Amino acid sequence: MNWQIPNNVSFEDALNLSETLLEAMESQQLKDDEIQEMITTLVNSENGARGFFVTYLTSDHSLADNPSSEVINGLKTCPEIVSELLVKNLAMSSAMAITHRRNNDEKTAQGSDRVCQRTTQIIQQLNLELVTEKLKKLKSTIIHGKGIYASFLEKWGYDEEQKKVIQNNLENLI
Repeated sequence: MNWQIPNNVSFEDALNLSETLLEAMESQQLKDDEIQEMITTLVNSENGARGFFVTYLTSDHSLADNPSSEVINGLKTCPEIVSELLVKNLAMSSAMAITHRRNNDEKTAQGSDRVCQRTTQIIQQLNLELVTEKLKKLKSTIIHGKGIYASFLEKWGYDEEQKKVIQNNLENLI
């Protein structure tokens, strides 16, 4: 397949391209090097990476439960963008699982749990020092109430219980 992904891909286009990519991967329409190339191209921009992660981490496709080496190698090509998004996805999915359970929405909470598990697995497989550094900075921000992730935590209004769960999930990876 020969797909063209523009450098300035919109978030919406990245969502659609990522869904098409996952469907093609699941039906084995792509060669391994094509999969890696597509992911590399997507994660080279923030919109592309955000679209890929939203689609991949929340997907009903079972292949997202066990990232292939092509997925991991594609993600490794842009460590700065990928690392930042993985750390934030881990935090957000951890906190949202609590929110959904408080709202008696177990099905959606389980979806957040799945995103958290998938994010954790990707972080472990990537094994990037940059991810570990960012995880440590988020943990420090939670503990001390200040740091580079303070505005992120404030923006989403996480309470103490949510921050504690985020911290626990971070500690499992540091």
